[in-house]
Amino acid sequence: MGKGLTRALQRVLHVLFPEPREIAALNVDLTEIEPVERRVDTLLRAETGEGTYLLVVESQGKVDERKRGSWPYYLSYLFEKYRCEPVLIVITQSSSTAHWASRPIRLGFPGWESLTVRPLVLGPDNVPVIADERQAEKDVPLAVLSAMTHGRGPQAPAILESLAAALRTIDPDSAAVFVQFVDSCLTAPQAKQMWRDLMTAIQYFWRHPLAEQVREEGREQGLEQGRLEAKAEMVLHVLEWRGVPVPDAVRERVSTCTDLDQLEVWAQRAVHATDAEELFAEK
Repeated sequence: MGKGLTRALQRVLHVLFPEPREIAALNVDLTEIEPVERRVDTLLRAETGEGTYLLVVESQGKVDERKRGSWPYYLSYLFEKYRCEPVLIVITQSSSTAHWASRPIRLGFPGWESLTVRPLVLGPDNVPVIADERQAEKDVPLAVLSAMTHGRGPQAPAILESLAAALRTIDPDSAAVFVQFVDSCLTAPQAKQMWRDLMTAIQYFWRHPLAEQVREEGREQGLEQGRLEAKAEMVLHVLEWRGVPVPDAVRERVSTCTDLDQLEVWAQRAVHATDAEELFAEK
């Protein structure tokens, strides 16, 4: 029956169907009885002069062949739900993962695809590194993409510090969106922690959901004290993450500092210091 059916299809449709060894009928009910959790990292609606689009943003740390099924599902579901054209954007900090993700996903058989998914990929090979504060201020969105694609390794402290400073120059609502955007794409635990440490020192971050725990602590301890502690922790985190040994005397001096401006100076020095004592150098 299988060979006869495919040969008939070939004659009528003029498409070369692969010869099946066996054909079995399956349940035609596609209803999902059990709820299945499917979540994208970021979903944005873009209104344009040519129509409304959904930007489906996925952060991808490594190759995962399961995405061959989940990404087409996300796009089809979102189109059915919102009736807007979905565009898949994959963000990764790995060149090999970027190469894998950029390959089209073709569902069907060779020569005739019923569905093709072509992700747009942002990775370390096509996004510039922005590790300078002035450069970040000139183009904050590009600095955001830089942090999302280069936010790991030895350059990460300078990249994240530069972006954190640049975010102070734009309106708080836009900055809060960028904060969440970057947070969702930082896959290295140390980089994510450093980003959150940096953000606790910025006024608008206290209104953002990511800072809920910090915000509650701030109410109990006082906003100013919370900022001091967050900035001091950030200085130490940057040194530790960069592999710079932190003697107890340095840790004590940083942790007990009550001058926020001084802590800011030390934070900037921590990004480049090769010895913890360089924080306190007279300049």
